[in-house]
Amino acid sequence: MECVFGMVGNGFALVVADSSAVHSILVHKSNEDKIMILDSHKLMGASGEAGDRAQFTEYVQKNVALYQFRNGIPLTTAAAANFTRGELATALRKNPYMVNIILAGYDKETGPSLYYIDYIATLHKVDKAAFGYGSYFSLAMMDRHYRKDMTVEEAVDLADKCIMEIRSRLVVAPPNFVIKIVDKDGAREYAWRQSVKDAPVSDS
Repeated sequence: MECVFGMVGNGFALVVADSSAVHSILVHKSNEDKIMILDSHKLMGASGEAGDRAQFTEYVQKNVALYQFRNGIPLTTAAAANFTRGELATALRKNPYMVNIILAGYDKETGPSLYYIDYIATLHKVDKAAFGYGSYFSLAMMDRHYRKDMTVEEAVDLADKCIMEIRSRLVVAPPNFVIKIVDKDGAREYAWRQSVKDAPVSDS
């Protein structure tokens, strides 16, 4: 029961994802980071099949780095989103990736932006987006409370409201979430919202 959502505020973009690694009826771990830092000013939150998610996000991250290495300048957020969409579209006709993506970034010229990219290579620039079963609740909360001029504190408070709604309404809700932010100072982890911690593994 995955959930990834994000929003754009006043000078920043925020992405939130659950951190459960689940297969069938088993929870393998509850601290899986599903938001990849693509480069200094880009975040990629992904949901979908675990193998596809890990392989595809790493593939995009390395190609973004390769472009910057070859050309000396980084891809803009829009260019990274279009590259990601193109790779999904190519794979769709061969061996599709079952992965949905929220790509957030900050560019000096255009400021913060958020892109919705689904597994069938649909691309939209949006102010707020969500994937997974939790999207039913997080989209409803964002429709009610979201504003374009939100501060970081207001956006994090709204993200906490979305997390609380998911935990209280979704029948098998993920317990832990990670919040990451990208702004003019770069992409970084902001906070974790944990209700369950993985048990330590004994040496014996």
